Amino acid sequence: QVRLEESGGGSAQAGDSLRLSCEMSRARRSGGYCLGWFRQVLGKGRQGAEAVAVLVTSGGTTRYGDSVKGRFTISLDKIKSTAFLQLAGLKSEDKATYYCVATEFRDRLCSLQSRDYKYWGEGTQVTVSS
Repeated sequence: QVRLEESGGGSAQAGDSLRLSCEMSRARRSGGYCLGWFRQVLGKGRQGAEAVAVLVTSGGTTRYGDSVKGRFTISLDKIKSTAFLQLAGLKSEDKATYYCVATEFRDRLCSLQSRDYKYWGEGTQVTVSS
């Protein structure tokens, strides 16, 4: 069973930057995984989580949610099996619980639908004040 452990997050002012990390362990599939983040605002279930950014651990297209394009950047340290999400130009609407997610890579592109992700971390809170 793949395990995901997030770190980072916290509180920031609007316009500031934060960095999230997600260490993936017990991942043994040679074909790679879709790995990234979704975020969930208070009151919405996991199925309502919004895609933030995902990548393919074996190499491939990186995808971003429309609301974060140009501001957030996802990257991967393959040796450490750790993905990073750099959040820049934070806005109040970025306030949410950010979940690291993963699933086996099978299609040409990683999905931006939360229902397609099998493995979820515990989540880390990001708060943005104006």
